Amino acid sequence: MTHIQSDAALRAAPAPVASSFADRAGALLAAATRLVPTLEAGRRIDAHELRAAMSQAFEGSDAEGAWDWKTGYDACEAAVILFLRKYGRTILARSPASSLALIERIAALLPTHTRRSEAGQALQQFSTPPGLAFVSSIAAAIRPADHVLEPSAGTGMLAIHAELIGADLALNELAEVRAELLGHLFPAVPLSCHDAASIDDRLPQTIRPTVVLINPPFSAVAHVDHAMKDAALRHIASALARLESRGRLVAITGSNCAPSAPEWRGAFTRLQEQGRILFTAAIDGSVYAKHGTTIATRLTVIDKIPADDPGQFPLSAGKAPDTSTLLEWVLSQVPPRCPTTPAPAAVLPVTASASAMRANARTIAPAPTPPAPEPEAVELAYETMDWTPPAERLGDSIYEPYALQSIVLAGANPHPTPLVQSAAMASVASPKPSYRPHLPPQLITLGILSDAQIESVIYAGEAHSGHLSGAWKVDPTWEIVSAAAEDAEDAIRFRRGWFLGDGTGAGKGRQVAGIMLDNWLKGRRRAVWISKSDKLLEDAQRDWSALGQERLLVTPLSRFRQGTDIRLDEGVLFTTYATLRSQERGGKKSRVEQIVDWLGRDFDGVIVFDEAHAMANAAGGKSERGDVAPSQQGRAGLRLQHALPDARIVYVSATGATTVQNLAYAQRLGLWGGEDFPFETRAAFVTAIENGGVAAMEVLARDLKALGLYAARSLSFDGVEYEVLEHALTPEQVRIYDSYAGAFQVIHNNLDAAMAAAGITSASHGTLNRQAKAAARSAFEQAKQRFFNHLITAMQTPSVIASIGQDLAAGDAAVIQIVSTGEALQARRLADIPTDEWDDVSVDITPPEFL
Repeated sequence: MTHIQSDAALRAAPAPVASSFADRAGALLAAATRLVPTLEAGRRIDAHELRAAMSQAFEGSDAEGAWDWKTGYDACEAAVILFLRKYGRTILARSPASSLALIERIAALLPTHTRRSEAGQALQQFSTPPGLAFVSSIAAAIRPADHVLEPSAGTGMLAIHAELIGADLALNELAEVRAELLGHLFPAVPLSCHDAASIDDRLPQTIRPTVVLINPPFSAVAHVDHAMKDAALRHIASALARLESRGRLVAITGSNCAPSAPEWRGAFTRLQEQGRILFTAAIDGSVYAKHGTTIATRLTVIDKIPADDPGQFPLSAGKAPDTSTLLEWVLSQVPPRCPTTPAPAAVLPVTASASAMRANARTIAPAPTPPAPEPEAVELAYETMDWTPPAERLGDSIYEPYALQSIVLAGANPHPTPLVQSAAMASVASPKPSYRPHLPPQLITLGILSDAQIESVIYAGEAHSGHLSGAWKVDPTWEIVSAAAEDAEDAIRFRRGWFLGDGTGAGKGRQVAGIMLDNWLKGRRRAVWISKSDKLLEDAQRDWSALGQERLLVTPLSRFRQGTDIRLDEGVLFTTYATLRSQERGGKKSRVEQIVDWLGRDFDGVIVFDEAHAMANAAGGKSERGDVAPSQQGRAGLRLQHALPDARIVYVSATGATTVQNLAYAQRLGLWGGEDFPFETRAAFVTAIENGGVAAMEVLARDLKALGLYAARSLSFDGVEYEVLEHALTPEQVRIYDSYAGAFQVIHNNLDAAMAAAGITSASHGTLNRQAKAAARSAFEQAKQRFFNHLITAMQTPSVIASIGQDLAAGDAAVIQIVSTGEALQARRLADIPTDEWDDVSVDITPPEFL
């Protein structure tokens, strides 16, 4: 939205701290650049981060008057422009609904405009929300051959979409700082500083736009110190006059600026003598909520073709509650563009009215032609080979070096670190596959996926190409599966799954992303990634983006309340087992049902059970204390597998084959009830493997690999050397240790007396509360162990620091693992401090605190 400066507003605005408008715009761009990595990481820009970026860029704080919060919000919008310039073409390559969803998620990371400047209020500085800007560009149907004018450019939120499509741009902005900022953001674009209410009279004739995107001030006019109700129509009329014949104008105005409003009917009738209104719809005020206002707005689309009857107007589409609804209306109700003959592109800069713009006039170079995009994917070519055991017998070592045994991948890079596999696994080879995955070629040539990781993509696809033997019926609760005749009504077959059992360092996350990407490029653009903790979302997004994909496509299920629809056209839904096990409550569907509704019962895409051992004990079992009920997480995982029989299931766990209970959830491997293994039921499988012990588990893992259903590699530790760092206790440290040991001895000797005083024990009646006594002794021993662990670690630290210094001096790298940091204890201690003492905080979280 344009920022029209009235005389009153200019008088009210404080003098800028920076020496010029150009300096302030440069600082704004610097702050925006610092905020882009936060958006890339998918993190919200909070007040603390924004203040830090602005204070660093302006070399002063807001309290010192170096900048105000309205300027900070402009920096956030500029950061979105930079983000879209970097990733926008990837985002726009998807369907409009998916693109809008991604852009709205980016917008949700921006801070809400809770603070306003006096000048900003007077100048109606409310920029276009990113989602609404995208819908406006869709309504404009911009083509690469178009010349697009944004008369009230603001920070360029509308203009960036025209740039991404490849159209030529011309921008106008009256506010000096914002105009200078536009000059930084769009350096190769003609830029002027005119009052857009008379833009047609002020622009040179070389600017002949075929598309106009405009979000004018609703009631502010330059150099007028009171509201003008027809301000928006003045801007629209002048922009429409400049628009080429048969061009299109898309305007965002106040909701009451409508042809159906009696006070504006005459103005719109005159407008239709030049251009025909094709579409108009009001927009709920919540769309602008992030900008600190809930004013309802309106989107209007006009083609510059005189209306047959200027007094007849299209019916309003209604009031869109959100941008996704508005997008649906635009796609279904706005007609295609009329053919136009574009005017020659402007080759000279537009002269700015502001002195700063005149002084910095620049020669405009033609926009560079974007390079032709590389092909999205190619079918992976590889050869198969017959594996023969090595001539020499396997050695006595537990592990053997790992290498591809059944396929030859020309041009693939080996894994960055040598891999090994157990001797039992090395004694057999996986079968020769026939499946050909589709992957971007640079993933192979640049080594983004190693040969071992590509092998996983191949074998996962090979396993998913078939179904388990037999037909089955699933009850309506998705809990019970029973055998059925092949021709029985409602009989189903389960698609075969695959198990990735690699250890740490083999890149399981990237392999999972590779499997998903292969299916994504084959058109299966919905997937589910289930993991143990919501903190692993960033890891999933990292692995997905490492393959050149948009990280924000990995969306947490927690963003959608239980019982509501998942409004994603495509993407990877990330959730945790704890969330997955949420049952139906209060009339709201369970999380499993919510996911199934989104995927559809005929879903044939990928579902990844990462850290799959979290579903251990899915079917219950026995322990030393008796029967163990099935875990809720395991049951939820099985229900999801039962509900979606055609889904491509991938189990991921480095400890999957350690105990038989850790395989009870792996229904899609066909370990029971099929033809590959001699077990009729899950119970028979568990019993037989338990009776066989570790040897049976090794044989099972080997047989699964021989069937192409399992892979388990680990990092090789060959060449790793260990050296114990010895720390000699000083006499002072010995004295400290002995003092604390004596203190704990006193506590130990008086523990019985303390329990008697607390009524836990009695000299005459013995133990009065067995549980309390056990808890007291347990708490004492735990505290004692934690105390001396921390104390000894603290005493060793000087030697560790000295050793690190020596390693760094020798050119080596030091990797430090820090555990038991006491962060939770620190948080509790800080929470106990009153706010009036925050200026002088004193907290003890050292080992003596245990005493």
